[in-house]
Amino acid sequence: MDAILEGFAERIRDAAARKTPLRIRGGGTKDFYGQALEGEVLDTRAYAGVVDYEPTELVITVKAGTPLADVEKAVGERSQMLAFDPPGFGQGATIGGVVSAGLSGPRRQSAGAVRDFVLGVRIVDGRGDDLRFGGQVMKNVAGFDVSRLVAGSLGTLGLLTEVSLKVLPVPVADETIRLEMPQDKAIETLNKWGGKPLPIVASCHENDALTVRLAGAAAAVASARAKLGGEPVPGADIFWITLREHVHMFFADGMPLWRLSVPSVTPPLALPGEQLVEWGGALRWLRSNADARTIRDAVAKAGGHATLFRGGDKSVGVFHALTPAIAKLTRNVKAAMDPEGVLNRGRMYPGL
Repeated sequence: MDAILEGFAERIRDAAARKTPLRIRGGGTKDFYGQALEGEVLDTRAYAGVVDYEPTELVITVKAGTPLADVEKAVGERSQMLAFDPPGFGQGATIGGVVSAGLSGPRRQSAGAVRDFVLGVRIVDGRGDDLRFGGQVMKNVAGFDVSRLVAGSLGTLGLLTEVSLKVLPVPVADETIRLEMPQDKAIETLNKWGGKPLPIVASCHENDALTVRLAGAAAAVASARAKLGGEPVPGADIFWITLREHVHMFFADGMPLWRLSVPSVTPPLALPGEQLVEWGGALRWLRSNADARTIRDAVAKAGGHATLFRGGDKSVGVFHALTPAIAKLTRNVKAAMDPEGVLNRGRMYPGL
């Protein structure tokens, strides 16, 4: 094992022996996300660099402490990209933090989530064992897919040390249009368009304006542009970056921010506060001081779940409560991967 990895493993074994929690941390740009932070910091940034990159195979393998910006630069130089459009929320973001948080940007509407692009991972578990799951090809999955389970686990199952990700070519053509319409009409329109062969890769509705990103073959984008109408958006790349990184004016104030995941056809949610709609209607951002029960009851009634993404009172639970069956399975997986419960203890759910 690499000397740095051995050092990580020793830290974990020592923490397990002392039953002292460790807080796995890269750039710390997502420290706000999840329940309260707990434990001694285990900094991953010393283990950084590209392990392997095969542009013709559309696969890159990198060490978890590698800055997200470095990964994006490496694939961008070959006209490729991380299609799930990961938010960094700061210059220090690492690829390990991206995968562990499991967050995707506006392009998730068409490309898929982080876990859909994770081909394999290397982790150090709660015993200090160096483990590998998955591989570097899409058809390498057999049985329980631990590599995808790690995505979004917030470091509670192990210290992510390496990850293999599928990348995609940058589209030849990319245009953004804007149309004026209320939220109910925008949701209806997006779902209607979603059933047609249109190259829509991202969407955003806020303040009675629907912004749509078209990307793909030049002919397809031009055809869609003619069919959908709307006005071109100048500086569109900046718009989508500000949306992804939450520096768009909608996210500017200090009100509690909720992330509401619902079926895309769900009509506008009658909740106090301001809303911004993404992912064709499936993601609703809500700025509101309403109590958690009001918000979660409304979202559950629609068949979705609500996450207290930033700010607010975390004692209400950041993530939607698990069903008894899923809670039991989650505890069993945690016990198998981290018997002493020292890795990012309580980061997702209290007591886990």
